[in-house]
Amino acid sequence: MTVPTPQAPYGVDPLGRPYSDKSKIVAGILQLFLGTLGIGRFYVGSVGVGVAQLLTCGGLGFWALIDGILFLTSNDRTDKEGRILRG
Repeated sequence: MTVPTPQAPYGVDPLGRPYSDKSKIVAGILQLFLGTLGIGRFYVGSVGVGVAQLLTCGGLGFWALIDGILFLTSNDRTDKEGRILRG
């Protein structure tokens, strides 16, 4: 991780993309346990997807489960501003 700058207060990843103030672990845990309400998506700022998950009960739980696992395992998940979620 490099030295934080005003444009990237949490540093940048090896590819030079700024890190988010949001954590992928928190997003994943929220999505696994409260994904039927879209809470993990609301946390990272994806309001549209969060509302869709809320209306469909997280795709009857399947969408929420898969989304939670992807939050925890993927290194390319971003917040609403396009910054990479921190690990």
